[in-house]
Amino acid sequence: MIIAGDKTKKAIGAVFFSALLFGAGFYYGSERGRSLGNNASTASPQVQAAEQKVDMDTFWQAWDKLNKKWVPRNTSTSTATTTNEGDTPQNRVYGAISGMVSSLGDPYTTFLPPTENDVFEGNIEGEFGGVGMEIGKRDGVLTVISPLKDTPAESAGLQPGDKILAVESITTEDMSVQKAVQRIRGEVGTDVTLTILSEGDSESRDVEITRSTIQVPTIETSQKDGAYIIALYNFSAQSAQLFEEALQEFRQSGEDDLVIDLRGNAGGFLQAAVDVTSHFLPEGEVVVRENYGDKREPRIHRSSGYGTVPASTDVAVLVNGGSASAAEIVAGALRDNNTAQLVGEKTFGKGSVQELVELTEDTSLKITVARWLTPDGVSISENGLTPDEVVDASENNTDEDPANSVDTNDPVDAQLNRAIELVTSN
Repeated sequence: MIIAGDKTKKAIGAVFFSALLFGAGFYYGSERGRSLGNNASTASPQVQAAEQKVDMDTFWQAWDKLNKKWVPRNTSTSTATTTNEGDTPQNRVYGAISGMVSSLGDPYTTFLPPTENDVFEGNIEGEFGGVGMEIGKRDGVLTVISPLKDTPAESAGLQPGDKILAVESITTEDMSVQKAVQRIRGEVGTDVTLTILSEGDSESRDVEITRSTIQVPTIETSQKDGAYIIALYNFSAQSAQLFEEALQEFRQSGEDDLVIDLRGNAGGFLQAAVDVTSHFLPEGEVVVRENYGDKREPRIHRSSGYGTVPASTDVAVLVNGGSASAAEIVAGALRDNNTAQLVGEKTFGKGSVQELVELTEDTSLKITVARWLTPDGVSISENGLTPDEVVDASENNTDEDPANSVDTNDPVDAQLNRAIELVTSN
């Protein structure tokens, strides 16, 4: 996902939804110039929207019936009075907008009423922490995209693809990603309990995690068996510069082969992804296509052609279910341009662009306005990217030769080993 708007930079996937966890408001109301606090009449003109005429009579009829017939849960048994502080005309409007947005079936298009809008923009006073993970929706289920390195979520054993069934015993079945983030975040040092169902498990489990201030690592480098390895954990504003410095170290290392580890990289800034890819692709080559459907012409992002990495360099890119968004853009661009092979597991499939639209001073809409396609036209959002060499994570921490004991302090990384084998075998 990308976030774009007057107040924000374009960032894919990760506003990090800090579950590091890292017009007038209502179109119909603006057309009619009508206050929703008044008693509604059922007479209404037809409103044209998206080339379809929509009769709003049903909406106003429902409004009237609720006013006349609905009895709140906390109705007094001894008096004829009823009280329900949450039932205000404005809250009903917020609920109507939320329902309209939910009907689209897009987990990344959301309405942010005042409380959630404050959380999203970080306007809440005090020190708030998270658990250190990126979350999203997969097949309508709240899912861990990636726990971030050296965070409470990773320490608790959460894995990409884990389903979050409940937060503090509150089901996530109809919970938006943003609402889940709001519930997972909290004061540093306090605990939050998540009900988790991991892939292959038949029963869920409760995981208690202590919230903390999250420091997200960006990059690490290493050498192994004749290959130089760059592990990039996110695409932050600093990632492009740090990646360039890592490439300089690669050239000075004496190694000829390169492995880029994007496992668990949940995304970041679009420009960082384009900059990283530009070290490998000639100037003008397509990095990613931005498809706006029938709303406008597609936009193509191209390589700046930095020429840092020689064309003769053998490159492999490690990916898994925690690789999303900007990581998928880089992986897809390098593969489609025959620059690298992908090794590991299928990526998450999070390739959409959101625009943050301010409705009022304290409410906003986050709207999906485009989808990402790889240079060859593969939709990242549909099914993610399947590696050229599929190596299941279950093969990690194993040794095919029983005569060779595995030191638990130096676990086997079968995915990395296969990537090294591919780049060094040429």
